[in-house]
Amino acid sequence: MAGVFSRLNMFKLGCRCVKLSRKTLTRAAAPAQTMRRYSSYRGLFGLLFDIDGVLVRGRTPIPAAKQCFRNLVDGNGNFKVPVVFVTNAGNSMRQTKAEQLSHLLEVEDGLLMSTGVTGAGDAVSQSPAGFHSVSRHVRPGVRTGTRCGSRTQFVLDYINSSVGFKNVVTIDMLREAYPLLDTVDHNRRPKEMNPPSKDLPPIEAVVLFGEPIRWETNLQLITDVLLSNGRPGNPVTSLHYPHIPLLACNMDLLWMAEAKNPRFGHGMFLVCLENIYKKITGCELKYEALIGKPSVVTYNYAELLIRQQAENLGWTQPVERLYAIGDNPMSDIYGANLYNRYLKAINHTRAQAQAHAGDIPYDVFDDAKRSGEVSVGGSFEHRLPEGCSSILVCTGVYNPDQQDLPSDPEQTVTEQQIFHGHRDFHFDPSLTQPSFLVQDVREGVERVFQLEGWPLE
Repeated sequence: MAGVFSRLNMFKLGCRCVKLSRKTLTRAAAPAQTMRRYSSYRGLFGLLFDIDGVLVRGRTPIPAAKQCFRNLVDGNGNFKVPVVFVTNAGNSMRQTKAEQLSHLLEVEDGLLMSTGVTGAGDAVSQSPAGFHSVSRHVRPGVRTGTRCGSRTQFVLDYINSSVGFKNVVTIDMLREAYPLLDTVDHNRRPKEMNPPSKDLPPIEAVVLFGEPIRWETNLQLITDVLLSNGRPGNPVTSLHYPHIPLLACNMDLLWMAEAKNPRFGHGMFLVCLENIYKKITGCELKYEALIGKPSVVTYNYAELLIRQQAENLGWTQPVERLYAIGDNPMSDIYGANLYNRYLKAINHTRAQAQAHAGDIPYDVFDDAKRSGEVSVGGSFEHRLPEGCSSILVCTGVYNPDQQDLPSDPEQTVTEQQIFHGHRDFHFDPSLTQPSFLVQDVREGVERVFQLEGWPLE
């Protein structure tokens, strides 16, 4: 387990609530290399879209998104450039999500399925297309062991069809097997004095896909599983630490739906679980892997899908740049900027290797190479984009009226000390600064097409 995070040392990250003024960003977030104009040359680029707060709010489409996607489709009904939707939501299968999005944006169903709609779990084989790459970090044999998931029918459908894990146990199944474990809601307590229970095989790993419906039930039973070393029906007589492997998708503390203020996300549930476990045991809850934005692995998987689409579009040259459009500075902007740093490091290392014919400092090569090892769809051999620019919209979590920064981005105020990133991610203020601040997704795409020398209509 330690190997997973040691390989991510060069990408330690964190997020905090940043207040960004439009004037500050217009001046500071447009470096010369990003603001290049292409006149006779069309740049080869791909677009990464967040969904909630960028394209929709709950089940309501954002008006600018509909027009944006009309402009993105050519006369043959295909996207003009590679497009991938990168969301931390893990509450539905990829095909279902694509169909819902197609209906809301009024585009052909097949068009979105031919691109890519990735959830937090999709990129692992990563906020899904599976946990294939994560499973190699779990102890031997766990692939065929019993798993405990925080979603019910979705967990069963997804894991059984896409991942290949066997003997999956959901929280509802666990509650049914051990009816005395869930006692917070008196109406759900068993009526019999000694209700029968049935033994389940030992649970060997816990997979958390997204925020559950009944938090008290999930927090209690997941804690039971961790404390009992996967045997929640047995009494806990000693501390089993480290506990069985725990994998979590989607670290978003907040997300934007139809309400005027952000709603609790899965990251908030993780905060509760972490604090409960530490309060009971005195030990830190440990994750085998944290999946979804802002993790680099998510963007490597998205880049793989972008590359596949470029080939389908008949592009003979690799994609040069990526543009990630999101509404949350804590996940979308931080993640895109972190991935940009990753791309720069990998490309710099490759350039050094070529210049020195392989005779380069070991630590430089090793850091970049190891980072590629944990990335889904990433390869140290294939040509990666030269960079990834971040675009922050004002239609979701980020609200420019409430989140103005002082003119000096290094200046700190009390509110800016509030950290909304995950516990295991370290703060880097530069990664929360977007390359561009725009009003909505339509303005963001228009800006990109202008920069890259493409006609939008």
